[in-house]
Amino acid sequence: MSSIRTAFVLGAGLGTRLRAITLRRPKPLIPVVNRPLITYAFDHLLGGGVERLVVNTHWQAERYAEFFPDASYRGTPLFFRHESPEVLETAGGIWNVRDLLGDEPFIVYNGDIFTDLPLAPALRAHRENGNEVTLVLRSKDGPLQVACDTASGRVTDLSRRIDPASDLRFLFTGIYLVSPEFIRRIPPATKISVVPIFCEMIRAGAKLGGVVIDDGSWRDLGSREEYLAVHTTLAAVGAGGDAWIHPTAHVAPDARLSGATAIAPGARVGAGAVLRDCLVWENAEVAPGAHLTRCIVTRGARAEGTQTDFDFA
Repeated sequence: MSSIRTAFVLGAGLGTRLRAITLRRPKPLIPVVNRPLITYAFDHLLGGGVERLVVNTHWQAERYAEFFPDASYRGTPLFFRHESPEVLETAGGIWNVRDLLGDEPFIVYNGDIFTDLPLAPALRAHRENGNEVTLVLRSKDGPLQVACDTASGRVTDLSRRIDPASDLRFLFTGIYLVSPEFIRRIPPATKISVVPIFCEMIRAGAKLGGVVIDDGSWRDLGSREEYLAVHTTLAAVGAGGDAWIHPTAHVAPDARLSGATAIAPGARVGAGAVLRDCLVWENAEVAPGAHLTRCIVTRGARAEGTQTDFDFA
């Protein structure tokens, strides 16, 4: 699909909306069917022809080395760049890795989304329209905050920052294709989002494009509800196969697991425990006789009693 060889995956967010379960790991490393969330982004990008993966880090940055000890994924090199003392936001993050991106187009990809939307239409639109930046948009699945003239393929507003009367009909997926000249627009060594820079581009008539891709699925795992819901969806379609119960987990023979319940490596579920739609992370323990519904038991934590919608951290 792709002549774009490098992707910048945003891994430095603070995960504040999921704070109870991101106290000791960045949000892109939370497990989805016992795999780090960010690996689904990696697979999506590698399937589209990407050959180099750049990741920024900030909160609990040392955890990335634990999950990717040889700085690679499926034979593809991972280039990590730490942001300190504060997170630089999206545009600042791009500027901070400019030496790793090189002088060629690249893809920016939010590390906390879960999607399989086809990337080929975005690449084609970016190339054929000669865009400086091309945003991947959808007309569904979340807050609609982008105005785009679909006839010309130009983005005309973001969250009505340009015109209070703009017709916001599209969601921004957190995926965008970027030509290297865009980096010159970013103030050096500055904490700044891409949004004000995109707005400057719109005002200046620069080529900020948008392509609407409603095929495939898309989720922002920014909330606990969405985190649980993605597991429910995957379980409903039979995704993940045997990965839901890791072979190194110990589940008592009389424990009852139902719904979208995942048991991670080294976890233990005691005798008589009943779990429905629960996520039990690495080396966590569910006490004998516990009754849990829609609970998350984070790494090394112990869950007991009867609980619904509770996080054990």
